[in-house]
Amino acid sequence: MASTYKVLAQSAPSATTNTDVYTVGSGKSAVVSTITVCNRAASAATYRIAIRVAGATLANEDYIAYDVAIAANDTTCLTLGVTLATTDVVTVYASTANFSFNLFGSEIS
Repeated sequence: MASTYKVLAQSAPSATTNTDVYTVGSGKSAVVSTITVCNRAASAATYRIAIRVAGATLANEDYIAYDVAIAANDTTCLTLGVTLATTDVVTVYASTANFSFNLFGSEIS
């Protein structure tokens, strides 16, 4: 099994929209080691992060962060080690259009 360490995904989603930022490809698994959440705005705002197993419809049990506040012009780094299987999806949401999400980790094939 080969592991490739890389930037898994980057996104600056639209405000108040659930956005799929990463889907594990066919025949692969992945480990998301770190997620950075950056609020580029001059005011505080909130974000959400969900892990949807096998691409299932978004449900309450999928959230690993929900309406977490982040200060103006600040970044939060989450070191998690989330393991994902084929077709699992990472979905993000931000209360404003001034957020950036970055996922770092490895894909295993």
